Amino acid sequence: MVAATARAAGDLDLAEECVQEAYVAALGAWTRDGVPDKPGAWLTAIARRRALDVLRRRQVLRTKLPLLVEPEAVEADESDEVAVPDDRLRLVFTCCHPALAREAQVALTLRLVCGVSTADIARAFLVAESTMAARVTRAKKKISAARIPYRVPDTAELPERLDAVLSVVHLLFTTGHTAPTGVDLVRADLVDRAVHLARMLHELMPDEPEVSGLLALLLLTDARRATRTDEQGRLLRLEDQDRSCWDRTAIGEGHRLVVEALRTGRAGRYALQAAIASLHAHAPSYAATDWPQIVRLYDALLAHWPSPVVALSRAVAVSMVDGPAAALAEVDALAADPRLAGYHYLPAIRADLLRQLDRRSEAAQAYRAALAQVDNDPERDFLTTRLTEVT
Repeated sequence: MVAATARAAGDLDLAEECVQEAYVAALGAWTRDGVPDKPGAWLTAIARRRALDVLRRRQVLRTKLPLLVEPEAVEADESDEVAVPDDRLRLVFTCCHPALAREAQVALTLRLVCGVSTADIARAFLVAESTMAARVTRAKKKISAARIPYRVPDTAELPERLDAVLSVVHLLFTTGHTAPTGVDLVRADLVDRAVHLARMLHELMPDEPEVSGLLALLLLTDARRATRTDEQGRLLRLEDQDRSCWDRTAIGEGHRLVVEALRTGRAGRYALQAAIASLHAHAPSYAATDWPQIVRLYDALLAHWPSPVVALSRAVAVSMVDGPAAALAEVDALAADPRLAGYHYLPAIRADLLRQLDRRSEAAQAYRAALAQVDNDPERDFLTTRLTEVT
């Protein structure tokens, strides 16, 4: 709806306002007359009509607004929508406009299309909320000032937007897999939406190894959903989860997709992450996991994606191969990276390593640092328990 209205209005802020007004109108009309056969089309028509009315009233300011898209051009856009048959995925591709910086594309799409809060997007990018809010605002202003047309891309334009779309789906899943805030560990609505988008994307572009890799990663990771907390909602570590309750159907599908992606010889960050997840999923126990192979996969992943978060995850695998002291040295080196400031997993992992080395007072200090940064209740309760055990 936002994308369709933006194509008519040429202004994202105006489009959002008109979409909200359409929902208000629906509350009255649908209560009185019943829900129409095509509620999405009804809402979109109302929103676009209101946007056109606003633009007509602003004729004196027309030079400061994007040009109004002519009806013929809108009809042409509609015919192109066959390129992306799924409504939600079409909206993601539409908003990942190549004229914007990559981070702006991803942030704007998560905010507008997926409904992720600015605070949660900021956490995903490891930046301050005010910084992310400014990025989203700048992206909207650039769209308006440069008169960037918002339309559904045709088939030939999809590849140049693919990497941003993959990032959107991955970050949407990550935000749902471990909710940044709240009383629940998982936001199932976001996880399910991300998996749906990944499936539709794989149907659309089945020969892209990174698309296969992303779907595999999501399936293999989400296969553990039912075992990540106990009956009281308390967080369970990977090593404490009941592997017999993992979703073997999802694991099997994910593994086939991983093999499919790796065989192309063009595996990237998502396929490599999926390969790591597959090794975890097929290991008979935490201790029996092929940790040396996981370290090698992390090395390959860092070559593709030199992220401090990946390096931190690699350190956990190193602790299983070379011991906690070796891993602690790597974690302490990463602590100097400003991108990890405020990332609560860094002090939490450091605390666990110190605990294994029986450096209990230092571990307690690290657990307190992690607690000061975490806003998710199950994670907070878990860290509190761990702190109690070392004090």
